[in-house]
Amino acid sequence: MLIPRCENELVEFKEAKGNYDTHKLGQYFSAISNEANLKNKQYGWLIFGVQDKDHHIIGANYKDMKSLEKLKHEIATSTTEGISFMDIFELYPKVGGKQKRVVMFKIPSAVTAIPTGWKSRYYGRDGESLTSLS
Repeated sequence: MLIPRCENELVEFKEAKGNYDTHKLGQYFSAISNEANLKNKQYGWLIFGVQDKDHHIIGANYKDMKSLEKLKHEIATSTTEGISFMDIFELYPKVGGKQKRVVMFKIPSAVTAIPTGWKSRYYGRDGESLTSLS
């Protein structure tokens, strides 16, 4: 399971209790896609509803599934080659006797020699940090 793991270049946790900035999401999409390519992996993950540092599941109210489907198109309009999420999953684990919603974005690896850009900028990761791709 991904949640007990620590964050790294291929896995990013965000609380995203309600709204989350689409531009920031696009930057993470670019970064995780590029890092997956550099590490010779097929995909990486952006996970909403989990605290960044201690990985406690707190739940996310970020968009319903219909809105998440629209988000796929919105991301594709601003990325290199129009790529978007491979899939978006909703999970409902029980935490303290209550169901909490976790949203998992499966992000495809960039194509070899063609980095994934977001709004004509390219991003990468340095450990847990979002950086510009050099």
